Amino acid sequence: MSDRFGTVSPVTSPSEVGLLRLVAQRVAGPHEATPLDVVRRLTALQGQDFPGALTAVALRTAAGTREEVAAALDAGEIVRTWPMRGTLHLVAADDLGWMIGLLGPRVMAGARLRRQQLGITDEDIDRARAIGVEALRGGRRLRRAELLTALADAGVDTAGQRGYHLLWYLAQTGALCLGPVDGGEQRFVLTDEWIPAPRRLDPDEAVHELADRFFRGHGPATVKDLARWAGLRVTEARAGLASARDGLARLEVDGVEHWLDPETPDRLAACRAEARGVFLLPGFDEFVLGYGDRGAVLDPAHADRIVPGGNGMFRPTVVHEGRIVGTWGFTGRGAKRAVRATPLTAWPAGVEQGIAAATLPA
Repeated sequence: MSDRFGTVSPVTSPSEVGLLRLVAQRVAGPHEATPLDVVRRLTALQGQDFPGALTAVALRTAAGTREEVAAALDAGEIVRTWPMRGTLHLVAADDLGWMIGLLGPRVMAGARLRRQQLGITDEDIDRARAIGVEALRGGRRLRRAELLTALADAGVDTAGQRGYHLLWYLAQTGALCLGPVDGGEQRFVLTDEWIPAPRRLDPDEAVHELADRFFRGHGPATVKDLARWAGLRVTEARAGLASARDGLARLEVDGVEHWLDPETPDRLAACRAEARGVFLLPGFDEFVLGYGDRGAVLDPAHADRIVPGGNGMFRPTVVHEGRIVGTWGFTGRGAKRAVRATPLTAWPAGVEQGIAAATLPA
């Protein structure tokens, strides 16, 4: 890649794009040293499915254990909360403040109708914030049910979806976040206490950093991918790219501009055989959800196999040659637990053996 800003040789194979993404995301090739390094690399990882999120980070680390990821959550190095698109993600703790500052206002504006439907008033929100802050003040850590009970006992109506929305609102506006793991469940904590030294970025700095890190951790990707992933307007995504593009490499895929870390092609060249192998990725993995257009790694005809009925629940996937070729899940428990995989069509040669040999984070 001699000209990091010029057009690199066109990539016409979707599989090549997928291979580059596997390397950029550290699924293939040398992994990152720690869970924090992984999360910083990708900026944010989907976190709706908590066990799957632990697995997604672990498979990208050198140690490859879910316990290490849970320890990073317990230490406050990474947090799970709602930084963008109103959806749970894992982010580096010190990134949370600037991400919410940049991406939160649009989410909150879009949620106004939902608050009206639930009958939640500004007074309800103010009361919930005051009660929640008091309940958590001084380093207290509460389960979701305990925090909802504290709100209800103080006279805040949490019936139906009201309670969840109030906690979501408080997290989305930076008052609280999910902290340490206890008994397999994360406890709510006060953001200001849990993250005592957040980074502060002005809007221009924030959109620059978001774009630069997205393309480095997810590229090859397009401006539309960035906009969809972060919940930005396309004009905002273009502004972010414009500020970051001097440090990125550009290539064209079927006439469409894609941007990436200039080092990614060389990293792929060093581990191409591994990248072409078989990987078992958890549901909601960034390899799938990190892009608005998934056509480079998944035949659109099989999209409903990954998200049955378009219900928003993404299945774990089998990846081979940089493409999604099947789905998988566990059968049995304990010593009898085993992987059962189903092809989208028919397994390519060697994939069944690769599935049997694949290792999953402990």
